[in-house]
Amino acid sequence: MAVGTVVDVPTLAPFANEPVLELRRPAVRAQLEDALRAVDRQLPLRLAVIVGQDGRGEAGAQLVSTDPGEPERPVARGPSATAADVAAAVSTAGEGFRAWRAAGPSERAQALIRAADWMRDRRFELAALEVRECAKPWVEADADVCEAIDFLNYYARSAIELAAGRQLIQVQGERNDFQYVPRGVTGVISPWNFPLAIPCGMTAAALAAGNSVVLKPAEQSPGCALRLVQALLAGGVEPGAIALLPGQGDVGAALVAHPGVHTIAFTGSLAVGLEIVKAAAEPFAGQRHFKRVVAELGGKNCVLVDSDADLDEAVPAIVSSAFAYAGQKCSAASRVLVHEAIFEQLSERIAGAVRVLVVGQAEDLGTEVPPVIEHAAQERVDRYRRLAESGRVLASREPVPGRGWFCPPTVATELDPSSPVLNEEVFGPLLTVEPIRDMEHGCDVVDGLPYALTGGLFARDPSTVRYVRSRTPVGNLYVNRGITGAKVGRQPFGGNRLSGTGSKAGGPDYLLQFVEPQAVTENTMRHGLVV
Repeated sequence: MAVGTVVDVPTLAPFANEPVLELRRPAVRAQLEDALRAVDRQLPLRLAVIVGQDGRGEAGAQLVSTDPGEPERPVARGPSATAADVAAAVSTAGEGFRAWRAAGPSERAQALIRAADWMRDRRFELAALEVRECAKPWVEADADVCEAIDFLNYYARSAIELAAGRQLIQVQGERNDFQYVPRGVTGVISPWNFPLAIPCGMTAAALAAGNSVVLKPAEQSPGCALRLVQALLAGGVEPGAIALLPGQGDVGAALVAHPGVHTIAFTGSLAVGLEIVKAAAEPFAGQRHFKRVVAELGGKNCVLVDSDADLDEAVPAIVSSAFAYAGQKCSAASRVLVHEAIFEQLSERIAGAVRVLVVGQAEDLGTEVPPVIEHAAQERVDRYRRLAESGRVLASREPVPGRGWFCPPTVATELDPSSPVLNEEVFGPLLTVEPIRDMEHGCDVVDGLPYALTGGLFARDPSTVRYVRSRTPVGNLYVNRGITGAKVGRQPFGGNRLSGTGSKAGGPDYLLQFVEPQAVTENTMRHGLVV
């Protein structure tokens, strides 16, 4: 669909997920290779601070993203936003908010749908950019682009539903209306591991509900964020309603602190999330509203395996959940809690599967485990691997390539219950396997963790499934399948406890976080006539 096409939004077809590419087809693989060559010819991309109609390109401090598999290769380069840029962006977004809100839900939905079409037309190029900037293997990169398209289309439809409001009780002589109104300026602070999908989801939801957005992307993936903003502007989003502020953590901190920001949508680490919650709780001079924080944070995700589980099903699902994209997903499997009756058997099979994982550059189609995002991440994961050696290492996939930030996929057991490896988020290719007496014991372990994002269960007995469902605190429980890869509209995603606050992304309640409810009651009994 070409940009500018008029869409009858209220009669849109029901939402359907964007289909992923069939990478087994030679023609598709050839298109991906062509796209990667085309992207390489453009590198480094020229970043810009985008505020309203203006884009500042070359002046200011330099921000550079690099290829994790080839650290000497710059992917995007440009200025880092300043405190003055933050102030200008929030001010412009405050003005743009009025025009964007007045556009109405149908026009806003049309803009998001056209932005999705823009991405769909460029899906190979966008996936190739993710391969370079974030070392996402092709399967993961393509799925991320599809998820971004899904968020745009899903929230466009959600905007129409939201505009209908809710039905209230009506009595003779009065009319009662209930509607949702946008809150104002939304500050979006996004991560690098899903460099299009997550910033797109948070941004699209805020825009669909009628808010304006100031986007501060992760410093490791500003090039992908630039393409997102270009898609939204091409789709017809009011220029004053979307701003891009590439930069380091100080830019995000300034955005959180600004009194003109009404909502903060953040995805990232628990430590940073807690700082944002604290900062947002303190009203600043001139601020006449409470800031709302929507935060998706970390996970320490456990997979329970009962004695009757189908191991042919469990092993590949666990290994994929733990090691795909080098374990750099907040939903990744980190601990396997397996019934003691099958502990040795399952441990041996997982270890065997890990020893044959394909570790390599993200651009190679056969790669299962790419490099981690940066040198600091490599050092952090290596520290946890050394701690894991205090137990028993079941498997370590070595050697790994010497060029790039690679970490050997590792499986360990027999760790002290207090070990940081068992209790902290590693965010890398490290998995532990532990025996449990039964499912009650396993649920006790899960219940003792501060995180509650995702979890898994492999069991054949329906009563076991019912028991674990009733016990687990996690936001997303996956039964007899992998625990990553949530689909928009099918598996609304978000955690409990210290894994996050707010409703689930890609679900029916997500837009409610970006609006305020308003009730209007009118006396309809007329006393006289005004001419």
